[in-house]
Amino acid sequence: MTSTAGTVPVVDPGDPGAPGEPDALVDVAASGRRRGRTAYLLMAPAVLWLALFFVIPFYSLIAASLYDPSGSDEDGWRMAYAFGNYVDAWQDYWQPFVRSIAYGGIATVICLVLGYVLAYAIAFKTGRWKTLVLVLVIAPFFTSFLVRTLSWQLILADDGWVVDVLRFLQLLDDDGRLLATDVAVVTGLAYNFLPFMVLPLFASLDKIDHRLIEASSDLYSNPVVGFFKVTWPLSLPGVVSGTLLTFIPAAGDYINAQLLGNTNTRVVGSVIEAQFTDANQPYVAGALSMTLMVVIVGMVLVYVRRAGTEELL
Repeated sequence: MTSTAGTVPVVDPGDPGAPGEPDALVDVAASGRRRGRTAYLLMAPAVLWLALFFVIPFYSLIAASLYDPSGSDEDGWRMAYAFGNYVDAWQDYWQPFVRSIAYGGIATVICLVLGYVLAYAIAFKTGRWKTLVLVLVIAPFFTSFLVRTLSWQLILADDGWVVDVLRFLQLLDDDGRLLATDVAVVTGLAYNFLPFMVLPLFASLDKIDHRLIEASSDLYSNPVVGFFKVTWPLSLPGVVSGTLLTFIPAAGDYINAQLLGNTNTRVVGSVIEAQFTDANQPYVAGALSMTLMVVIVGMVLVYVRRAGTEELL
């Protein structure tokens, strides 16, 4: 006779008389489904918002860029997938387009140099005054963008103190000027978008462990080598984020060019605004808008890949 003492009975999960493990599994699965539905419900308002104010306007912009300008009837412009609008728009307005990219790039470089120094000082040198200095950095945002730009008309005016000082130092001719020039436009862009560079840089620099910097000194590294071997690589996520947050709006901005520039500093944003309103040529404005968007997205993808920070996307 075989003894059954000490043996463990094998329970069939499908047995109705088995213990309650299957019920527990069912409860876990049901709970997971409920959490999934809750997540979708929480996402619904954001998805609806994006659909109403991004997807639909984006489709309308694409449709406008492909209207046939020669096919108007009582219903207005006729949608005919006229890809020739892109070619015509580029041929007519490539100069303002390139000028926008150039102004945005130069302003971004200026913001990177100034912003990195400022963010480094805030992160490592301000001590208990760190919060106050950060508030001062974002303080201009409490004033209208338009007012801030108009103030530069007074600062760079021909009879202003900046021009007087530059003339005294022989850095500007007696009949030279700053207002209504490329310099004024780039200066306005750099000023208005500098906080967008400083804040991401500060966030990256402030997270750096100071012991790593001290270790570079212990390994007989001078401050310059230690900066490029330790501080700069660790701050690259902030550099990439800051340059993107600065370049993208700066390349599409046209307020600074209108208020601080002249007809020779016209940018693509001004052309788009004029084509949508004054010229009543939405197909040209749509084609320029889509071209600008595609070019900027392509530049961003290449830049992020070359910077080695693909995870930011």
